[in-house]
Amino acid sequence: MERTTRKLLVIEDDPGLQTQLRWCFENYEVIIAGDRDTALAELDQHQPPVVTLDLGLPPEVDGTSVGFGLLEEILLKAPHTKVIVVTGNNDREHATRSVAMGAYDFFYKPIDADMLGLIVNRAYRLYELEEENRRLSTRQTDSPLEGVITGSDSMLEVCRTVEKVAPTDTTVLVLGESGTGKELLARSLHGLSTRSDKRFVAINCAAIPENLLESELFGYEKGAFTGAAKQTPGKIETASDGTLFLDEVGDMPLPLQAKLLRFLQERVIERVGGRKEIPVDVRVICATHKDLHELIRADQFREDLYYRISEVSISIPSLREREGDALLLARVFLERISKQQGKKGYRFTKDAMAAIENYGWPGNVRELENRVKRAVIMAEHNQIAAGDLELGGNTPQELATFNLREIRDRSDRQAVSRALNHVGGKVSKAAELLGISRPTMYDLLRKFGLKPK
Repeated sequence: MERTTRKLLVIEDDPGLQTQLRWCFENYEVIIAGDRDTALAELDQHQPPVVTLDLGLPPEVDGTSVGFGLLEEILLKAPHTKVIVVTGNNDREHATRSVAMGAYDFFYKPIDADMLGLIVNRAYRLYELEEENRRLSTRQTDSPLEGVITGSDSMLEVCRTVEKVAPTDTTVLVLGESGTGKELLARSLHGLSTRSDKRFVAINCAAIPENLLESELFGYEKGAFTGAAKQTPGKIETASDGTLFLDEVGDMPLPLQAKLLRFLQERVIERVGGRKEIPVDVRVICATHKDLHELIRADQFREDLYYRISEVSISIPSLREREGDALLLARVFLERISKQQGKKGYRFTKDAMAAIENYGWPGNVRELENRVKRAVIMAEHNQIAAGDLELGGNTPQELATFNLREIRDRSDRQAVSRALNHVGGKVSKAAELLGISRPTMYDLLRKFGLKPK
């Protein structure tokens, strides 16, 4: 490990162990504290990312109440700090209690320098990763749209497209799975447009019964139908000079599609029961999670309407396609929701982080936010585990590796396997697809234990 200015706070009252621990971590700036008050003062002054804490502190050297109290104070003052508890040999009860309170890990005496060094280095690496995620979540340049939190290239490209399209009056079709944030992007298109000071009117075409949707969109005249007691403008008319957002446009019934097409072509409407043409100047944004091309082939969606609403199409990637964003978003949600609920110091356990990264998120960002919110409300302590998120019990070892060799090997193995599957197991053709020689291909097959089918 290269020499850096990494800070490590060692809370230990035994002078001999203080010297030993200082020697163990010669690559760190080691700060020593022998009691509670000194430890808290050093914590405030140096803000160390990692702390080792001996539970047996004065004046109660043979007890642990001072140590546990100090652990709680450290986590309240610096919730992102990784605390490694040092406890007596085989004192499993204290170790388990420490981790439940929020400690990163524990270590039994007598001190094994190599093992403790490994734990401290891992804790520091995790702290650096979390710090980078927090930095990414607040960097406005990475996420140019208000409310959009991302560090993935695919989502940043979507943001750049929105910035380019927003100032125009182009009709935009936003595509994406449920929960990906289609309305959020529609609001960004409106907010960055020249119409931002006018109304943004949204209507969900799937949420309103077919017999009511027409009057909701186009309005109606007094006496047009039973219950029509007065003249009422529709959503299109209400959005005049602003933006109309038609969510789930793929669920719009065919007869209404024809009327919407005429409006988009002529920019005039007629209220239900009326004869007067009313001009409306409005920017239209549509969204759907459905495959409109498939609906067109099934004669469930008009092809001419499709071309009218998709002057520009923007496809939002699913959360599983946004590498690194699931954990980034989860941390942002955890911090925001715990603050809203008046709860402090909440954090994810290692198994929770592994579960978040490995889960497919079929409900995308909406599902992630809902699961984090439920976990914060229902959790009985400030450690959010995979079970609290109802994501199963993934082990900490499943947390994504940061070792470049392991990442390359995993990527190479996946590429070799895909190439073999693509060519029916023919080694020479697979090697050609991968751009490598046959001997290299055979070396990779042996390395990864793969056999041509």
